[in-house]
Amino acid sequence: GLQDKIKLVPLNLQNRPAWYKEKVYPENKVPSLEHNGKVIGESLDLIKYVDSNFEGPSLLPDDADKKEYFETLLSHMDQFLGLVYATFKGDSTKDADAAFDHLETALAKYDGPFLLGNEFTLADIAFIPFVERFQIYLSEVFNYDLTAGRPKVAAWIE
Repeated sequence: GLQDKIKLVPLNLQNRPAWYKEKVYPENKVPSLEHNGKVIGESLDLIKYVDSNFEGPSLLPDDADKKEYFETLLSHMDQFLGLVYATFKGDSTKDADAAFDHLETALAKYDGPFLLGNEFTLADIAFIPFVERFQIYLSEVFNYDLTAGRPKVAAWIE
C-alpha cells in the first residue's frame, strides 16, 4: 500500500545505471529504499525500516519475547542460507537437513502456523521467499522434499 508514498524505480540488474551505485546504494545491490535522505539497502534492514516508518498495522507483535525471538531468527538468517547454499554445491543434503530442521524447531516455539505464532509477521516475510525458491530447486535438482518429516514447515508453507 505504499505505491502512493514511494516511487518504484525498476532497474535492469544486468546493466544498472551508474547513478544507482553512486547516489543510492554503493554496494550496488537491490532492493534499496531512499527515504527522507536515508538509504537502506539490506533486505532485512529494509523490511524493519518500512514497518517502523510507514503507517499501517505493525508486522511485529507487541510481545517483547516474540520481538526478541524475531531478532534471534534474523541473526541466524545467514547461517540458514549458508547451509542451504552449501547443499547446492555438494552431493549431500545433510546441510539442508540441518537448516530445515532448525526451521521446524523455530516453528514449534509458539503455538500457531507462523514463526511468531498466529500472526503473519516480518519473520515470515524474511524467510519465505528463500524457502519457496529452495523448495523448487531442491526438489528438482536433488529430489529432496524439505517438508518430509517436518509437519510445521509443511503447514507454514501451505
